[in-house]
Amino acid sequence: MTHFSAYRIMWVLVFFDLPTDTKQDRKRYADFRKQLINDGFTMFQFSIYVRHCASRENADVHIKRVKSFIPELGDVGILCITDKQFGEIELYHAAKPHKTPTPCQQLELF
Repeated sequence: MTHFSAYRIMWVLVFFDLPTDTKQDRKRYADFRKQLINDGFTMFQFSIYVRHCASRENADVHIKRVKSFIPELGDVGILCITDKQFGEIELYHAAKPHKTPTPCQQLELF
């Protein structure tokens, strides 16, 4: 039986601020977002996407993949945290506590 540890399960967060001044900039922005979504990331906030990973090794695969399609212009940050750390997030909407969304279950076949 597999035991899941909140200290072994990882979350990868990608933060980005990309230019949208020209039509070409907007296309790069849209392409970057589409590639994140195609790699299993979901939107957490407008320019923050998250992905649940079963292990650090699995997270490293997705981090490497994101690095491969970072656009030339703009700023991108990548942060990897444990499930335990992610569970400590406090969210507020209009200065009122907001319940942390339950992540969708991901099926991973080996």
